[in-house]
Amino acid sequence: MSRRSLPPSQRTRRRLLAALGLMTGGATMAAAAARAASAPAASSAAAAASTPGGAAQKVLRLPLRNPETSLDPARIVDTYSRAVTEHIYEALYGYDHLARPPKIRPLAADGMPEHNADFTVWTVKLKPGQFYAPDAAFKGQKRPLRAADFVYALKRFVDPENKSPLFGSMLETGYKGLAGLRDEALKSKKPFDYDKPIEGMQALDDNTLRFVLERPSPRFMQDLCNSDLFGGIAREVVEFYGDKIIEHPVGTGPYRVVQWRRSSFIALERNPHYRERYYEADPAPDDAEGQAMLARFKGRRIPMIDRVELSVIEESQPRWLSFLNTQVDALATTASEMPIDFVNIAMPGGKVAPNLAKRGVQGVRTLNADCGFTFFNMEDPVVGGYTADKVALRRAIGLGIDVQREIRLARRGQAIPAQSMLLPHTSGYDPAFKSENGDYDPARARALLDTYGYVDRNGDGWRELPDGSPLELEVATQPDQINRQFDELWKKNMNALGLRVRFKIGKFPENLKAARAGRLQVWMLGSSADRLDGQSSMARLYGPQSAGQNMARFKHARYDELYDRIKVLPDGPEREALILEAKKIAVAYMPQKIHVHRFSNDLLHPWVVGYRRPVYNWEWWHLVDIDESKRPRA
Repeated sequence: MSRRSLPPSQRTRRRLLAALGLMTGGATMAAAAARAASAPAASSAAAAASTPGGAAQKVLRLPLRNPETSLDPARIVDTYSRAVTEHIYEALYGYDHLARPPKIRPLAADGMPEHNADFTVWTVKLKPGQFYAPDAAFKGQKRPLRAADFVYALKRFVDPENKSPLFGSMLETGYKGLAGLRDEALKSKKPFDYDKPIEGMQALDDNTLRFVLERPSPRFMQDLCNSDLFGGIAREVVEFYGDKIIEHPVGTGPYRVVQWRRSSFIALERNPHYRERYYEADPAPDDAEGQAMLARFKGRRIPMIDRVELSVIEESQPRWLSFLNTQVDALATTASEMPIDFVNIAMPGGKVAPNLAKRGVQGVRTLNADCGFTFFNMEDPVVGGYTADKVALRRAIGLGIDVQREIRLARRGQAIPAQSMLLPHTSGYDPAFKSENGDYDPARARALLDTYGYVDRNGDGWRELPDGSPLELEVATQPDQINRQFDELWKKNMNALGLRVRFKIGKFPENLKAARAGRLQVWMLGSSADRLDGQSSMARLYGPQSAGQNMARFKHARYDELYDRIKVLPDGPEREALILEAKKIAVAYMPQKIHVHRFSNDLLHPWVVGYRRPVYNWEWWHLVDIDESKRPRA
């Protein structure tokens, strides 16, 4: 997720240089890094000298930049939890690890799906020989994956008891009978009836699924591609653990949880019942790097790594130092990313710094399918609403945000200005599109405020609301260094407009929960694409997804109408024209200000082999290897 960072202080830079070995006296910071990363270091020593076959365990150690919120797919939506669950569960389909542009390939499914002519009926077969990880819920029996497990897992998203933030997305997919099943539970106030069959989700037998949709969905297969959310779940596991299910994820994916200290440390080990899977991929013929990876790993049994250890390290400097001191193996993907504070030290000009290159450190720079954005709560009495004066206030705030300065100072040049909600590497994104969303024009912002009555009536230097009552923006933020630095930019931008700002500080999971409940006025965060279709980004403003992905609680009849039409149209000029109209509505009403699309700068030590940053999601731990001969000895 998106956040904030200004240049390190001189003192911090001196300490950093010491840790890099460019000054004397680096031992103090090395010790600090050791303390910050003590969880992975201590755990690895105890964990696993060997695998069951007697070979030394291969352990991948990574940081998480924010705590997980839950490991129950039906109850999560944050990046950090999803990065874990997509290695525990396995969806029907996923994206080829090496193919660029991305291609869909079967995971739990046995081949590609069959569909009827109008894309309303889809049939999927399961691969034979798939089993859940061992768990007490199975009472010592080896539990096979069944088609009914996917039906059950999908229904869990609309069970009111689960309060899933993704129930809106599930209903929007249009499974026949699913909305009615949820409505029955809400009206009767009885438990959700998982046993009642519906036409939209059917297990025809143990190995065959049929999905029937209310309307054509040409890109429905992309809805089946998220292992973090849409893997099979055994009903007896949920019933065995009850309200503790968020602490007991049991899936058919490559790993299982063996250790978990909430908001601190998670250890995964290979699922001994994982299906017989071998490395395969389809890189482009002219993709030299991808072809080399395929040649090296083709035919290897997946996963190649025996154990993955995740330590929550929220502050930038300890996370960076834990990498320098080889206590984590990589700073890679959004969940474990390299702190932006140190990008220009580690990868000046997009290349690995010479001192790191001498150590064999690998660097990967990528324009992500993501954005950093600020949403305004459209139900808030100060910044919400659809009248001209409320729209003017949000537009003025948007025009007053100096994105180029944010990129230069806070983001260290690692982003490009955004013009709309559509993300790079997804359909509907047009790099030539230009809108007011990308403008910085404080003079126009002040003129808008003056015109609509947001003026300083009492001479205290701050504007009041048009009715003369106090005007104060309450901006949610997190209590870490990067956010504190971003807050400084927010304050500077709003001070220039005469708008008073107060920051509401909370941990990321608490802010996320509050946002979905409609209790935040303004919040800046980030969003990443999880599929090829750009419409998934548009869901952040789709009315029926209020309290879910639509944290702004934006409701606009024409926008929703466009969204519904875009959903059923095949790719082509007509669909692109409707996406363009929807983008213009979003810019005009400004329920969210899209700041940037971000570059990632991933760093990996030389013993991590085979890494390629996923375009969507963060699924890669089982697809890399560890060359222990290159790892420093303890």
